[in-house]
Amino acid sequence: MNRNQHTLTTFPTHADLLEDPLVQRYVRWLEIVKRCSSHTLRNYLRDLGQFAASCWENASPPFPWEEVSREQAKTFLYAYAKTGAKPTSTARKLATLRSFYRFLISEKTLTASPFSGIRAPLREKVLPTLLTEEEVERFLNAPCEALRAEQAAGTSTLDPLKHFLLLRDHALFETLYSTGARVSEIATLQNTNVFLEKGYCVVHGKRNKERLCMLGRAAVSAINAMLSQRNHLWKGSDAATRPLFLNYDGDGLTTRSIERFMKQWLLRAGLSANLSPHKLRHSFATHLLTHGADLRSVQELLGHASPSTTQIYTHLSAEHLAETYHKTHPRG
Repeated sequence: MNRNQHTLTTFPTHADLLEDPLVQRYVRWLEIVKRCSSHTLRNYLRDLGQFAASCWENASPPFPWEEVSREQAKTFLYAYAKTGAKPTSTARKLATLRSFYRFLISEKTLTASPFSGIRAPLREKVLPTLLTEEEVERFLNAPCEALRAEQAAGTSTLDPLKHFLLLRDHALFETLYSTGARVSEIATLQNTNVFLEKGYCVVHGKRNKERLCMLGRAAVSAINAMLSQRNHLWKGSDAATRPLFLNYDGDGLTTRSIERFMKQWLLRAGLSANLSPHKLRHSFATHLLTHGADLRSVQELLGHASPSTTQIYTHLSAEHLAETYHKTHPRG
């Protein structure tokens, strides 16, 4: 197997990447200036490491980044795409390498980038899967129905912890749908950032950017019910720095556990368990646009940096508008 075949099939990451002083400076810049999360940093380093391995498999840092040719840049991206990677993955590698070289140019280390002018592969526009408004209602009501069933079962008192967990799940998913927030943003939401009397909360999104999210009446009511039961179970759970949503041990939730809870309630509501919490975010955006919200407002509520990211939801709302038009217009 020659070197190109090795790179094509396995895409190794250069083990000594972080010993390169320019990479070290780039990582510090990402952490301090761009405020990238640890997850984003890992992705950037993996992309850089794979490119370094394709150029200097057996070399040691510092690497001669200035010697990389445009042909090497195109060959790397072409080889990665040929492994069957999705266009979005190839585009992300290109974005990482462009960012790295732009940083080197801004630092006056280089004067040109071999990735300048290289186009990302065309991405297929896939409309996001979402829940209808009726399906959302069925899903959100599932914990309440389970609670009513427990209370009607004939036992004199419902186990306090079980009572809390049902109230928590109702409040948790009401909050996800009400805010349109990412599941990671809600998992880390703290008491101090929730303002029930004013109907909003403040989440920390990508790059630790703060964003104001609205809490509707249903979400506020569900959170209040949960808090009343939560404070009976754990002393000090209302401390400002504690998470809003707790597990059965009184600790914060993980995104994985929230995904697991959602699957359970989807099945209980007679819906597909393959839907993720992110689908509530898609549903939130689409339902707002369907009911007349403007694209700019939805962009702000979702925390999208670019309007183009939000644009995809207009296709979904346009389908609804077209259906309504043909049903209601006299000559539709």
